[in-house]
Amino acid sequence: MERQVTRKAKYSFGIGAFGKDLVVGLTGTFLMFYFTDVLGIAASFVGTLFFVARIWDAINDPVMGMIVDKTKTKWGKFRPWLVIGTLINSVVTVIMFTNFGLTGTSLYVFVSILYILWGMTYTMMDVPYWSWLPNLTNNPVEREEVSIIPRVFASMANLLIGTAGLAIVMYFDNIFGNGDQSAGFFVMTAIIAVIFVSAILITVRNVYEAPTNIDTGITLRFKDIWRILFTNKELLAYIGILVTFFLSLQILGNVAIYYFSYVAESKALFALFNAMGFMEIIALLLFPKVAKWLTREAVFPIAAISLTIGLIIILFAGYIAPTAAIPVMVGTAFIKIGTGFIMGIITVSIADVIDYSDMKFGQRNESVITSTQTFLMKTAMAVAALFTGWGLDLFGYQPGEVQSEHTKNGLRFIMIALPIISVIASYIIYKFSYNLKGDYIRDVVNVLNLRNKKRKL
Repeated sequence: MERQVTRKAKYSFGIGAFGKDLVVGLTGTFLMFYFTDVLGIAASFVGTLFFVARIWDAINDPVMGMIVDKTKTKWGKFRPWLVIGTLINSVVTVIMFTNFGLTGTSLYVFVSILYILWGMTYTMMDVPYWSWLPNLTNNPVEREEVSIIPRVFASMANLLIGTAGLAIVMYFDNIFGNGDQSAGFFVMTAIIAVIFVSAILITVRNVYEAPTNIDTGITLRFKDIWRILFTNKELLAYIGILVTFFLSLQILGNVAIYYFSYVAESKALFALFNAMGFMEIIALLLFPKVAKWLTREAVFPIAAISLTIGLIIILFAGYIAPTAAIPVMVGTAFIKIGTGFIMGIITVSIADVIDYSDMKFGQRNESVITSTQTFLMKTAMAVAALFTGWGLDLFGYQPGEVQSEHTKNGLRFIMIALPIISVIASYIIYKFSYNLKGDYIRDVVNVLNLRNKKRKL
């Protein structure tokens, strides 16, 4: 029987994404800059820290998925962990953006511990959030519509933090700080934490989840994680698509503030670059109709080409007219349209992978499978930070100084070439290794529906 989702539930679920992606946007856009230019930590150390933390996440994230899948309460299995994880992560985030005046070894130890804790507590709430999505409906058409809503809210959050973030930091630093931006970052982070908690509370209050205090007779064991994650060929292909696409986004997100500050020498263009994020929202809203018209498999290459064209426009503009606004607007529009379409595809596809797992193994294991998305997003953040951090040091970056042409060319390479390579790799994997498209995925859904009808007879 197909489950229908009320409009109130759809948008309440999306509001949760707005809150949690304010936190993701804050850390993804500004954390490396905060560590290097505010706290004075070496860029190579920051990149290495972000990368090493993901080694622990390789264990932590699937285990969290298993814990959520095994949870049985009268409130469901997703809701309790979503609340607990949100409360703890909001506190950790505020502490991480607090300048305690530490220096030397104590500063490096402090940021290392806080960043690892941030990753663990974010997993605690992100895994149950996205695991909840496939359970909202099993109607393929409605699933595409429902899946887009949280991505739209997430894009709105990233648009807000990217466009207004630096201005907000400067405003509060002028009131409470001493010009080093640390007070501004602290106040902005505290405000974001309050919004984060409030948004998730709206989600858990208004979105239905079936109770899980009834034993299903199926016991998920730790050793099952290997089978779930590594014998599902479609999940492995999906992992490849995710990590390469997220890598392109994270590299862009990490290096943009350095690129526009030191190559274009205009923080106003950085705000403009992020303000064009409304094009991503438009692309996400159009995605269900475009995918229905062209099919998802036809949309992906169009999106990858659009993203590539946008980056090339910004590259040429950086040489010819580095402070011009129009090329940045046009190039970013192409980037955001491509990003929005691909984001729509991968959001819907995780539910398809879960359905395939259900058909193949007889268990859905939503949280274990969804934990890969959380882990891979953070992995992409880590690899991007590693490339950016070591790249900045390699190309001679000096915080707050006028950069040499060698450094500027290095920033251009990181900003433009690496994301293009990553998004092309993502499309190749989608084209040749991922099969849950067209008639095949419709057959999977039909098999599951027939199986469920037989169980009820």
